[in-house]
Amino acid sequence: MKPFSIAGIQMPVAASDGNVALMKHKLDVLMTVYPWVQMVMYSELCAFGPLSYYSQAFPNHVEQQFQELAKKYNIWLIPGTMFQTRDEQIYNTASVIDPNGVVIGRYDKMFPFLPYETGVSAGSEFLIWDVPEVGRFGLSICYDMWFPETSRTLAVQGVEVIIHPTLTGSIDRDIELAIAQTTAACNQCFVFDINGLGDGGTGRSIVCGPDGRVLYQAGTGPELIPIEVDIERVQRSRENGVLRLGQPLKSFRDRKVNFDIYDQGRRLPYLDSLGDLKKPARMDALMQALQDKPPIPPQGIPLV
Repeated sequence: MKPFSIAGIQMPVAASDGNVALMKHKLDVLMTVYPWVQMVMYSELCAFGPLSYYSQAFPNHVEQQFQELAKKYNIWLIPGTMFQTRDEQIYNTASVIDPNGVVIGRYDKMFPFLPYETGVSAGSEFLIWDVPEVGRFGLSICYDMWFPETSRTLAVQGVEVIIHPTLTGSIDRDIELAIAQTTAACNQCFVFDINGLGDGGTGRSIVCGPDGRVLYQAGTGPELIPIEVDIERVQRSRENGVLRLGQPLKSFRDRKVNFDIYDQGRRLPYLDSLGDLKKPARMDALMQALQDKPPIPPQGIPLV
């Protein structure tokens, strides 16, 4: 057994003011009650909420405060995400801080939640890191997980735990819970999906194991979620199968098919036919637009 303790902090997030003081308080409480925890993560955009108005360059004084906390408690720390201003663009960025207080990497969300997360640029680089003598970790942010290619890319490079800060305050949270379980099963890894509260989401954070089963699901109030996992379960699942049945990573490795839909520059007429990526219009506006179009001549076999 290779145990490692990871805690998620599900807490209220306000868009009108900073949440850093509360984040620090929650961490102080967590480490007092659960001093054995080795890694701590928060939800997406936890520090300042979902408004890009608070975007700032990295490194910055807020990230530095979290570096000091990681060093103080000798923990790995992923303080959710913040909007980052870089090269006159805005990114949704998560920092990974080691127990010495060093930022070992930053990850930009690859799939901003368009057409709603407007004005946010997409990242293009994965972030994978090793915790010595423990295992391999990777980052994914909220909407990224809706694209299975992102999680599969992490898994085939040996990632055993996907850290997934999210901000979901919409009615599709049930779907995301299903995606978290599916991601864990299909990639045979642990998934820590931590959501916020208030302006930061509706809670219901979830932790799944490499067989897709739910290890813990939070409610809709503030929670500290410390979970000790056995990282060796990932290797056993990948070698012997999910519940000793399907072995999806091996089958993916041994596949005969070439998925040429991913080839750069290939035209995909069906996807082009779906229209622009924009917010849906009101139904009455759609009906009016249809009425304004010229009628389509009838087609078919004439009756004799």
